[in-house]
Amino acid sequence: MKRLPTRSPECRERGLDSLVQALLSLRTAEQLRAMLIDLCTPAEIEALSDRWQVVAPLLQGVPYRDIQERTGVSVTTIGRVARCLSHGAGGYMQAADALGLRRHPELYPPSHPA
Repeated sequence: MKRLPTRSPECRERGLDSLVQALLSLRTAEQLRAMLIDLCTPAEIEALSDRWQVVAPLLQGVPYRDIQERTGVSVTTIGRVARCLSHGAGGYMQAADALGLRRHPELYPPSHPA
């Protein structure tokens, strides 16, 4: 079986930058929804939606099992999102802050601009 050459980290970074610019160019929720439907498989959209769905309850300190019972999202996925909230790149927190989602102050103290 033929193997395709692995893309360099720089090439992957350029691809991500290009995707970010394409997403930023969209002006409405309908446009972004259409882009996501074209860009992702139904399973990928479901995975992304599942991850976002557990952000608010995690920020409020709801136990994983309660979140799983309410949403049907696996405890493994909930744990992955919780790790990103604590140790990720900050994207979930930035989006949550932009939407005014409440945080449990002891678990997720408010961000302070540097």
